[in-house]
Formats: sequence, C-alpha cells, structure tokens
Amino acid sequence: MIRSGARTAALAATLSGLCLAAPARAQDDQTAQLGAVHFETSCNETAARRFDRAMRYQHSFWYAAAREIYEETAKADPDCAIAYWGVALSLLNNPHNAIPSVNLAPGLAAIRKAKAMGARTERERDYIDAMELMYKDYETLDHRARIGAYLKAMEALAAKYPKDDEAQIYYAITLNASASPQDKTYAQQLKGAAILEPMWKRLPQHPGIAHYLIHLYDYPAMADKGLGAARKYASIAPAAPHAQHMPSHIFTRVGAWRDSIASNLASAKAARETKEFGEQMHATDYMVYAYLQLARDDLARAAAADQVATWERTKALNATGGGAYALAASPARVAVERGDWKEAAGLEVRDSPMRYATAITYFARALGAARSGNPAAAKTDVENLAKISAELAAAKDAYWSQIVDIQRQVASAWTSLAEGRKDEALAAMSAAADAEDRTEKAPVTPGPLAPARELYGDMLLEQGQAKEALAAFEAVLKKEPNRFNAFAGAAKSAEQLGDAGKAKLYYGKLVELAIDSKSDRPVLVAARAALAK
Repeated sequence: MIRSGARTAALAATLSGLCLAAPARAQDDQTAQLGAVHFETSCNETAARRFDRAMRYQHSFWYAAAREIYEETAKADPDCAIAYWGVALSLLNNPHNAIPSVNLAPGLAAIRKAKAMGARTERERDYIDAMELMYKDYETLDHRARIGAYLKAMEALAAKYPKDDEAQIYYAITLNASASPQDKTYAQQLKGAAILEPMWKRLPQHPGIAHYLIHLYDYPAMADKGLGAARKYASIAPAAPHAQHMPSHIFTRVGAWRDSIASNLASAKAARETKEFGEQMHATDYMVYAYLQLARDDLARAAAADQVATWERTKALNATGGGAYALAASPARVAVERGDWKEAAGLEVRDSPMRYATAITYFARALGAARSGNPAAAKTDVENLAKISAELAAAKDAYWSQIVDIQRQVASAWTSLAEGRKDEALAAMSAAADAEDRTEKAPVTPGPLAPARELYGDMLLEQGQAKEALAAFEAVLKKEPNRFNAFAGAAKSAEQLGDAGKAKLYYGKLVELAIDSKSDRPVLVAARAALAK
C-alpha cells in the first residue's frame, strides 16, 4: 500500500489527538470516536491496548490507520505474532472485493512471519491459519476460491470458540463477502445477520456489528431491516469517514435520498480532513446518485466536478478502489440520468487498473452515441466493453466480467435500435434486463448508471408498447424505490395508455421528489404542467 507524507502526517495527528492522554482517558476517547472493541491476545499490556485500538479502525475499514497501529503493536511486543495477522487483515481492504493485487505479496509475507514466529495460544494460531487461506496460492487460485476456503476456516473457528465475539463477527461478515450474487434466497446473509443481531444488543457500541449488519442487509429484498444499524453506526464511530458513509447504502436501497446526501456530506468532509481521498470520492459518488434522484442537477454536477479535482490533486492515492470507480461513474451518472446523450457520448475515458471502472465510461459513451443517432461510434465502445469483459474473465474475475458483459448487451441493444433493427433490439434489451436481475450490485456503487430494466422500459415506450413499458418501470420501482427516471417512465407510460389516475400518481411522485429542484428536465416540466391541469 502506497503511503504519502501528507497521509502519514494526517494520520499521526488523528492518532495523537485520540491516544496521547492517560490510558484510561485514551480508551474513553477512543470509544467515543471509534466505538468499543476488545480482541483477546496473549501480547503484553501495551501491545494489547494498541491491538484493540487498531481493531477499532479496522472495523470501520480505515485500513491505513489500522495497519500503522498493528505495526506499532508488533514493536511494543516483538513476540506478538497476532499483530502480523492484523497487518494481513488490513491488507485485505474491503473484504467484499478481491484483494488489491499490490497487497497480495505483502499480505502473504505478513502471515508467513506470523506463522514463523509461532503465536503463544492455539486460538491465535487458528486465526493466523485461517487468514493464510486468503493469500496462499494467490498466483494460481482466484479470489472466490480463496475466500470460499477462508469461509470454511472461519466457520470452524467460530464453532471452536463460541464465546469469542470477534470470531463470530468475522465469520458473519465473511458469510456476506463470500455469498454468491446469484443466490436470491440470501441464505448466507440471513445467517450472518442472525449471528450479529443478538450480539448487537449486548455490544451496542461495537462498530463492526452495526457496520456489517448494514452490509448483510444491503439487498433490495431486506434493506428495511438495516435501517436500525444505518441510523446508529455513524454515532458509534463519528471519527471514521466510512462510518459516516455506510448508512447511505441502506438509505439508497430504500430511496431515502436526503438521508443519503447528509450521510455522504459528513463522510466526504471527514475523509477530506484525514486525507482519505479514495473514501471521499466513494462518498461523493453515492451523493451524486442521490442528488440526481432529486433532480438537483446543479449539485450533482458540482460534486462530480469535485471528483475530478480531487483526483487531479491525489492521483497516486486513487489508482485503485472506490476512488477509481467514482471518478468514472460520477460524470457518467450526470449525463445518463439526465438523458443528455451527447454529453454521455463525449465523456473522457481515463484508463484505470480497475478495468471495470474504465468500462463504466465506455458504457455511458456507447449508450450516449446510440441514443443520439451515432451507431458507428457506439459500436466502437461496445467492442471496448467486450474486450474488458474478456480481460476480467481471463483474470478470473467472474463477477465484474459478467457486469461488464451486461453493459455490453445493453449498449449493443440500443445500437441495434439506432440501426433500425427494432425486434432484435427489444429481445436483446429484455435479455440484458433479465441477466442484471439475476445478479447484485457491488458495494462500490450505489447502483448501475441506469437499471437495465429501466432502459428496457425506455425502449418499449419509444416503440409504442406503453403497457409493457409500464410493467418494466413498476418492476424497477419495486426493486429500486423512488428512482426519478422510473417514476418519469411510469407516468409517461400511464399517460400513453390513457390511465389518468396512474399518470397523476406518478407525476405527483416525480414533483414531490424534485420539490427543491430548479431543473429544466423536460419530464419535470411536463409533470408540473400535468398536475397544474
């Protein structure tokens, strides 16, 4: 992981502010700012306190800070093997994503050091052995295979130490991180939530429990179950940028746009102050998405511009992760959500090591070119999407390969329509919508640039199939509540069908969403005019 002088200085300032008081006071301050965590270790007293401090950061995905303190732990007790387990844990980054390639070798080295030292207790050795499975044979085993093996190890560890809270917590989040995006029963997620819910009553200030409950419920079918954790987590760890952002995952799922904006404004501010620029950009992407649902196009565009400005200042820090994705997604959202197809077609492509981030721009460009009457340009970007999907498949990243291929299918369908092949376009768009419904979004994004089924509804409406279009838009609203363009499409479909009641209902929802908006989006002008009648 790349470090910079600015980030290290900011981290040092944060740590000194929280940790240089007398031990008891320092613990109180830590609990007030980052929550309460205790991980039993065999290390000396100083190292044990430092290890607990690192875990507070770790549970709020503040990886750089956690890693620094794990390293301090090892210095405080040279025989503290579990400290190197902590270093390897911090190098996982977000466990819902594949480990960044630059972290694989250092993570494996940390685990090998821990094993070579020989932890003092069998329990610590079990933790180290389990973590080894996340790194061992990374040259030949893909991430899904390794996390599957790790899940089994954590299941055994949690069963072996039923009174070890941290074992139960890490098993629960691994159930979510390793779950198949095609499993619509959410069996693993529900199992993880069932572990954490009773623990939260006993440990209400534990940051990881609230955090991971949000992840476990971050699915359309059960997002409302996560509202309690969403409304609590930020107050448990107010110093952590990710803790301020994470509630917006649930707010996005239930369509609570103003709550999402407030959450991400706080997160972006905290991240900026602590030089966590990737976290700042990630929060801003969620914020842009929410602003666009309220037709606050001015604020969305300004926030997207801030993404670019942040990246220009801090390129080295945002080569990977949520920052790279946000850099591509935010300007693309501004164009696509507003239906400005010429703007979408002209988006600048910034190559990223995160190839699925680069694909976002190609997707928006292809969609924009096709829908503004330039199928030749669209075909070029469709080909780029096909290449990236193949690259991801070759790298054994099956999830993102599939997501990029769905983008290719959508863009190709609109290209076919632009070339006059209407039946072929509708069939392809229907298949793409079905494919997207079979998977799940990744935590790195609040959602696709536009749901494939919503784009299918647009296509049906353009072809005069208002009844089928209305069904498509209503299906989107069931899965993604309060989406501006789904309300707009449903209203226009109902109007074409002559269903005045439904048209009024959906136009009313649209105007209610945009109550603070001065946007001149044509559908909003039409909605206000329709309601005025």
